[in-house]
Amino acid sequence: MQSRLLTCDETAARYFELFVNRGAYTVQSSTPDSRNGRCYYYRPKARISLSPETVRKHLDGQITIGLYAINPATQRCKWVAIDADYPDALEDLLKLQWELRQDGVEAALEKSRRGGHLWIFAAEPLLARDCRLYIHSLAQRLKVPVKGTRRDQSSPVPALADGIEVFPKQDEVPADEFGNAIRGPLGVHRGVGKRFWFYGADYSLGSQMSYLLRVKRITEAEMSRFLSGIELPREIPAKRPSHKSYAPNGNGIRREFSILEHLSGKKRRIGRNYFTRCPSCARQGRDKSGDNLAICIADPRKYKCWAGCRKEEIRAALGCPIRNVGGLSA
Repeated sequence: MQSRLLTCDETAARYFELFVNRGAYTVQSSTPDSRNGRCYYYRPKARISLSPETVRKHLDGQITIGLYAINPATQRCKWVAIDADYPDALEDLLKLQWELRQDGVEAALEKSRRGGHLWIFAAEPLLARDCRLYIHSLAQRLKVPVKGTRRDQSSPVPALADGIEVFPKQDEVPADEFGNAIRGPLGVHRGVGKRFWFYGADYSLGSQMSYLLRVKRITEAEMSRFLSGIELPREIPAKRPSHKSYAPNGNGIRREFSILEHLSGKKRRIGRNYFTRCPSCARQGRDKSGDNLAICIADPRKYKCWAGCRKEEIRAALGCPIRNVGGLSA
């Protein structure tokens, strides 16, 4: 782990002004998952709003926070981040950075574990949908892949592309939801124990912050000009349709397994998920706090045990083992 720094109040305040757009945040675990070695992010149980003091701890290296782009009260963002972590990531980020410069937009390039992040800052918060439309239109023009879109539109079963991810990931976020967080810049990545700096400045917090504060910020008038005449690109991942009920059909045959129908314990709603005791953990006498299992409310087929239990183990603990039918799980 890199040595901790001592951040002055002024640096923490400037960072807060530049990057923090809402009080909710996440914290990266310092303990790697025993199964895959990844250090996951979680929302603090104490619903305390992000403060300059917490930011200072992030910059000092005591903790690592994740930031949300959208403020649900306004549906606006202070910044846009383009995340790329695939083999040609840096090449694509440099193409986007050059193209942005042709529009008069400065973008700061940050190193990351497997690629990089491109950051664009706003003079005043911009609508999330406008930010997404602008970046996706640039990506389409440059043929930069967008993660989750189809590689070949003509193929009957097109593969999904690995490519850039744009934060904000949503056009809008309801008041009781969060969207997707991204690691706050200049903090220590707990998985590798090091900081990832921005290109363009010396590797010290003071130099990095001075550089970021000099980056030209995009105005709402400029964004309106960029979007003039732009239509929604095909490359933007379509909003997922609402999922149908998982109740049995008229013949008494269940269309799909719904874990919610098999859980009897207390469930707590946090954002877009329910949290409850993991049946597999419970079988082993673990998860006494009853919050290891997360279940997506919109699509209960998506569930995960944060202690690392596999889906097969969870289903077996519920008495509904996964069956293989023709090579497919059911």
